[in-house]
Amino acid sequence: MDDAEAKSAIKRDRHYSNWMSELPEKLWDVPLCFLAIPGSHDTMSYCLDMNSPLQRSEPFLLKVLDCLMPCFTRPCIYKWGTTQDHCIAEQLEAGVRFFDLRIVHKQCDCSNTLYFAHGIYSVITVQEALKDFADWLKSHPKEVIILNCSHFEGLSHDHHEHLIFFMKNLFGNKICPRSEILRLRNLWSLGYQVIISYDDTESTQEHKELWDPIQYWWADRVEAQGVIQYLEDQKENGRPGDLFVAGLNLTEDTKYIILHPWESMRSLTLKSYSLFLDWIEKQSPGSGRTCLNIFCGDFVGINNFVPIVIDLNRKLVDADMIIRS
Repeated sequence: MDDAEAKSAIKRDRHYSNWMSELPEKLWDVPLCFLAIPGSHDTMSYCLDMNSPLQRSEPFLLKVLDCLMPCFTRPCIYKWGTTQDHCIAEQLEAGVRFFDLRIVHKQCDCSNTLYFAHGIYSVITVQEALKDFADWLKSHPKEVIILNCSHFEGLSHDHHEHLIFFMKNLFGNKICPRSEILRLRNLWSLGYQVIISYDDTESTQEHKELWDPIQYWWADRVEAQGVIQYLEDQKENGRPGDLFVAGLNLTEDTKYIILHPWESMRSLTLKSYSLFLDWIEKQSPGSGRTCLNIFCGDFVGINNFVPIVIDLNRKLVDADMIIRS
């Protein structure tokens, strides 16, 4: 076994379900926006319902084709819309701490039930998913998760209020208000475990428990090298002052899907992952202009993506780059 294989095996054998509590004490007072944190892009796409209606924002032409040839369109939408294949508990156990939750309300649904969507809707409801997060946190009291709630297609003001009330009631005093200092030692001392980023201005103004949207660097590229180049360009422009995401996820277009009928988002992503992992290992967390924070990927948990991101935090200790601002 060569050095690269040995290193990979060591990473796979380690456990990351409690990685935040196991960080060196020197990092307990470092702002979360200066740490390296693994995240999952389109977290809930592992449970898409192939028999659900198409998402209301899908193009009209696709909806027509779906009416005429569902046996063709549905498998295609499903395989290109699925970007994860691990459930919430498995992602949490793997070490993921940032979750991209795209929340929607189904058209013509009179209830307050909310779902997730990526072309088609999820089987699991938002309420069920949030309960899974809450259950896991009970046995991991020093782990902190970031729930990035966005999209909100079809949600009315009442839907937002119902969802926010549900989260407040479910997580209770584990929710960190946006006035708080985001450092592990501080969060632990106050019992905070949940940071809710909410992409609705009216709601964030009304509820102190909700944080403003987290900036997501999205390349909108189908090639891994294009994604990497985009992120390098963003780094040169300087990092935001707060939490932010570097999206290591590929984005297909209609032309690519037509020309590659036997591919899927999974196959496209996996053949590019070695480039992504090599690039991540060269990055650094911290306060520097080109330092990165949250790394968001597809199909997390099936390779060394999460361990490599977490291990970047060693650079803060090894180089004595401890930041207290």
